Amino acid sequence: MKKFFMFLAVMGVMAFSAQNVAAQDAAEPTATESVQTLDGPEEVPMHQALKTKFIEGGAGFMALVIACLILGLALCIERILYLGFSKTNTKKLLAKIEAALQNGGVAEATDVCRNTRGPIASIFTQAFLRLADGQSLEEVEKSVVSYGGVEASKMEQNLSWISLFIAIAPSLGFLGTVIGMIQAFDAIMIAGDMSPAVVAGGMKVALITTVGGLIVAVILQIFFNYILSQVESLTIEMEDASISLMDILVKYQK
Repeated sequence: MKKFFMFLAVMGVMAFSAQNVAAQDAAEPTATESVQTLDGPEEVPMHQALKTKFIEGGAGFMALVIACLILGLALCIERILYLGFSKTNTKKLLAKIEAALQNGGVAEATDVCRNTRGPIASIFTQAFLRLADGQSLEEVEKSVVSYGGVEASKMEQNLSWISLFIAIAPSLGFLGTVIGMIQAFDAIMIAGDMSPAVVAGGMKVALITTVGGLIVAVILQIFFNYILSQVESLTIEMEDASISLMDILVKYQK
């Protein structure tokens, strides 16, 4: 519920800011108009050009597209940081566990896992807690598999929201395209003429919104695929580490 209210707040701020920018742009000459000097047209700064394209594409739709970009990037950065902190030196951890089992038994191995961050250490902790309760290796193995699924689900959290923004951004762009085409046909009907000057405004809105939505979708898709590759890599590492842990526990029981 908190994320939903944050989403509504960001959308409201973006829409309000877009309306203010549109009002200022209507009162002042456009930034893209070249100022003729003796040396030729003056170059327009990048931020001014982007601002102008934002207004020309329709403040309402472009604000929604940018909101998708901002929220999608925020979720991507959160996932990247989470997965970065989830990485563990598995070989080093397994060596510490094996040494702890030989020196202090299950209790010391449990402390080693608790003092190590990451999902692999969390899975190992659950395994040693059940081993300390006297459960068999078969039951411990089942708990490792179960908690492995839980940790994998945690790593995939919020990915559905990122994919939603990837789908919404171009859809909003295409919606702006349809509205731009409607505006173009309305202008033709009012003017009774199909000259390029009449339809240029609506066609420009249509193209800008489409480009904006596609650019946002491409950016988020790149981050999404990178996150999926990291999740897959960590999942494989967890499975391999779990097998190695069971081998160590079998050797310890003997």
